[in-house]
This record gives sequence, C-alpha cells and structure tokens, in this order.
Amino acid sequence: MDPLGEAFKRFQESGFTDWRLDVDGMVARSASFSVAELRSFPVRRQTTHLACEEGWSYIAEWIGVPLSHILDLVGTLPHARYVIYRSIQPDWWESIDMADALHPQTLVTYAMNGGELPASADLFDFVFPRQLGYKSVKYITRLTVTDSPKPFGKGLGSASPEDWHGSSNRGYAWYAGI
Repeated sequence: MDPLGEAFKRFQESGFTDWRLDVDGMVARSASFSVAELRSFPVRRQTTHLACEEGWSYIAEWIGVPLSHILDLVGTLPHARYVIYRSIQPDWWESIDMADALHPQTLVTYAMNGGELPASADLFDFVFPRQLGYKSVKYITRLTVTDSPKPFGKGLGSASPEDWHGSSNRGYAWYAGI
C-alpha cells in the first residue's frame, strides 16, 4: 500500500491534473483552487532555514504563493483566529493562528531551489519559517478558517499534540515558534 494512501496514488497516476486546494470555514466565499490557478497567483521566493525538532535542518529557496493572498481571495471573516490545514496523508492536520497565517513568509509552495518539489510534482507544502518543521505539512488539500481549533480532532490544535496523549511518541506542542 502507498504510504500516502490510495487518493494520492490516483492523483499521481493522473499527473495531479485533478488536485485541488479547498478553502472553507469562516470566509465570505468558499473556494477550490486548481494547480494552474495557484501557479497564476503572485509568486514569492524566499530563502528559508527550516529546522526540525528531531535535529535536522536545511536551507532552501521556496517558491509559492503567500497564504495571505489566498485568504484575501476568499475573504477571511474578522472573527477568524486560526487556519486548520489538512494533508492528503491520512490523519495528518495542523493549525496556525492568524498572525502566522498572514505573515508574509508563510507560503503555499510548489517549487524549491528553482525546480519542482521533490517527489511531489505540482503538490503543495506549507512553509512556516517562524515554526519548527512539523508545522510545514506536505500535500495540503484543504484549509479551514475558524475561530477555534477545539472542534477539530481532539481539540488540541493539531495531530502532533494529540499523539502526546495517544500511543505515538510524536507528541509535539501545538505552538512551535522559533
């Protein structure tokens, strides 16, 4: 079985032509963006040092669209406080507060170091240079704008702190600022 699941395998077989980024929740207009649409948005390039909580780090030039641009397009409502983001990877989701979501360095990326993202052509990573590596989730498929992370998962803000209370040893904190 593919570790990313059957849905990923279907997207891969079709060259990711049907891949979408859905945005919903506390927005004026829910939307679903294709790869081509996301690539047509204003481009930002930034060289960023990403640090993992497990000890590795690297520096890369990330290329993508600022998350703030996407949130402007859908019209984030004034009482929204968080963005929940989900990966195609089963049970993988995270959240950030609106300050990090709107920060100019927060990108939905589609390229790195001048080329496609490794092993994920046309797929999107979130890059948060102000957060540890586990907040930069791969294969994003959905963003939900909300006033509280409590209704999601076990209400702890992401899959990482939920694992602290479960059987996994991942157990990272919700806030991962550096």
